[in-house]
Amino acid sequence: MPTQVRIFAMPKSLGETLASTTSTVTTSSTPTSPPRKLELTNGNTQGLKSPPNMSVGMAIPEESKEGSITFGSQDELPKLPIPDLSSSCRKYLAALRPLQGPREHAETKLAVEEFLKSDGPDLQERLQKYALGKSSFIEQFWYDSYLNFDNPVVLNLNPFFLLEDDPTPERNNQVTRAASLVVSALEFVRAVRREELPPDKVRGKPLCMYQYSRLFGTARVPTNHGCQIEQDPDSKHVVVLCRGQFYWFDVLDDNSDLIMSERDLAINLQTIVDDAVQTPIQEAAKGALGILSTENRKIWSGLREVLTREEHSNNADCLGIVDSALFVLCLDYTEPATAAELCQNMLCGTNEVVKGVQIGTCINRWYDKLQIIVCKNGSAGINFEHTGVDGHTVLRFASDLYTDTILRFARTINGQAPSLWKTTSPDPSKRDPESFGDVNTTPHKLEWDMIPELNVAVRFAETRLADLIGQNEFECLDFSGYGKNFITSMGFSPDAFVQMAFQAAYYGLYGRVECTYEPAMTKSYLHGRTEAIRSVTDDSVHFVQTFWADNPAETKVEALQKACEQHVNSTRLCAKAQSQAAMDTQVL
Repeated sequence: MPTQVRIFAMPKSLGETLASTTSTVTTSSTPTSPPRKLELTNGNTQGLKSPPNMSVGMAIPEESKEGSITFGSQDELPKLPIPDLSSSCRKYLAALRPLQGPREHAETKLAVEEFLKSDGPDLQERLQKYALGKSSFIEQFWYDSYLNFDNPVVLNLNPFFLLEDDPTPERNNQVTRAASLVVSALEFVRAVRREELPPDKVRGKPLCMYQYSRLFGTARVPTNHGCQIEQDPDSKHVVVLCRGQFYWFDVLDDNSDLIMSERDLAINLQTIVDDAVQTPIQEAAKGALGILSTENRKIWSGLREVLTREEHSNNADCLGIVDSALFVLCLDYTEPATAAELCQNMLCGTNEVVKGVQIGTCINRWYDKLQIIVCKNGSAGINFEHTGVDGHTVLRFASDLYTDTILRFARTINGQAPSLWKTTSPDPSKRDPESFGDVNTTPHKLEWDMIPELNVAVRFAETRLADLIGQNEFECLDFSGYGKNFITSMGFSPDAFVQMAFQAAYYGLYGRVECTYEPAMTKSYLHGRTEAIRSVTDDSVHFVQTFWADNPAETKVEALQKACEQHVNSTRLCAKAQSQAAMDTQVL
C-alpha cells in the first residue's frame, strides 16, 4: 500500500491565519498541488505511481510510542506563552531606544501608545483565541514568514555546517567518507523513527524534539501562492548528485533498518562516480536541473509545472523521487584548500565558467532538501532547508553524524567501543535478502527529458546564480589568540563577549551601531523555535563608545562587563520568551 505523503505548513495571509481556530490534519483525494512521492517498485521510473491518498494540512504528529525515548516528554512541555501586550510594547521601545535619535524615538512612542489604544487589544484578543488548541501560537506565522519568501533560498535562507575531517587520514577520500557519513545518517533516521534518539536537554530538562520528525524525507515545494513543505514520512531511498547528474537507490526497509553495509554503499557510490565522469562536465551542466532550485521561488514554481505538466510523465516521476528522498548526497569533484573555500562550497558551491558553461559545484545541489556534501578530498558539510528546522536541531544531527563515524570505526578495532544508539540495524550482510522487502539497492540514474523550455531555464538560472555568488566574498576567521577558556576565566560569557566584539568592530569602522539580531533557542517550549536577542542595548552602545574613546583600560573593561551582563540577561529572558524581543514573535 502506498505511503501517505503529508503536506504541511501551507502559507497563508495574516487574516487567514488568525481566522483559523483549529489545527487538524484533513484528508483529501484531490488536494491542491498534490505531492509527488513515488512508490519505488523497480529499477527505473517507468510505471511508478503517485499515491492516491494524501494528508493535507498542518500535519499533527502521531502520538509517541509507548516507552518512547525521543518524544516521551513532549506532553510535559509548556506551550510558548503569549506575552502581555503592554509589557511587550515597553520592552520593544527599550530595544529601539539605542537605535533611534530622540525625535524618532518620540514618534515611535506615540505610535506605540496609539496602537495600545486602538488595534492592539483587539489583535491580542484574536491572537489568544487563535492560540486555543494550537501546539504553538507562533508556528504557522513562522512558516508563513519563510514560505512566502520569494527570493532564492541559496545565500539567503539555507545555512550550512562544516564537519571536521575524519581523524583517520586514509578514510578521507570521497567515497569512503561519504559511505561512512550516509551509514551514520541512516542510523540517526532509524533512531528518530523508532523514537530511540535521546532527547536534547538543558540543565537536565528535556527540550522539544518535534523538529527531528521534520528533518528527513521533506522538501520545500514552490507553488503559485508561496511554498509548502511536503514530507514522505516513510521514505526509504536517497538521491545522489554527482557532476550535476541524479541517481537514487533504496537504503532502508519498511522497519527503517539499513539494507546496505558501509562497503555496499561505497560500491554504489563509486559506481555513480564512475558513471557520472563518463559525461563531460560541460555536457552534464546543460542538464543540471538542480540549478533550478536556486531560482526565485515563483520562477521555480513555474518550471516545476513544466516538469509535471503531464501526470506520471518521466520528468514528473523523476521530480517525485527527488522530493521524497530521505536526503540528498552531493559528491563534488573539487578539493577546497582553505577554510574559506570550504565554507563557500557548503554554502552556495563554486562558480566556474568554462567555454561559456557553468561547471562549478553550484550546479551539484538541490536546495529544497537536506544535503550532505562531500568533496573529492573527503571534506564534508551539511546544507539544510531552514523552514521546518533550526540550527540547534541540525547541529545535533551533524554532531551525532560525525561522532558515530568515529565510534563505528573504533568498533572495527575494539568491539567493546561504545555506541550512540540504543539499538542498531541488524548487519545487512547477514540478513536474508528476501527480508528486505520490495527495494532497489542498485543505483539508477534519473534521465530528465530536457525539452527546450528546460534548456533555456537552466542556462538563465546558471547565469543568475553566478551573478549572485559573484556579489559575495567568503572569508573564515580562525582566531587563535585565545578562546572560550580564557574568556570564561576572565568572568565573561563567550557568546556575549563575541557579540560585543562584533559591535565594537562595526562602530570602529563606521561610527554607528546597527540593529543586531542573534537567535536564542526556545525549545524548552512545545514546538519552540527561536527568539530574537536584540543585542544592541544602552549598555552595549556605552561600551563601544567607551572602547573607542581615550579611556583607561579599566574603564573599558568595566563597560564591557556591564554590556555582557545585560546581553546574558537578555539571552535568558529570550529563552523564556520574556525578553524585549517578545514583541518580534507577538506581532510577527
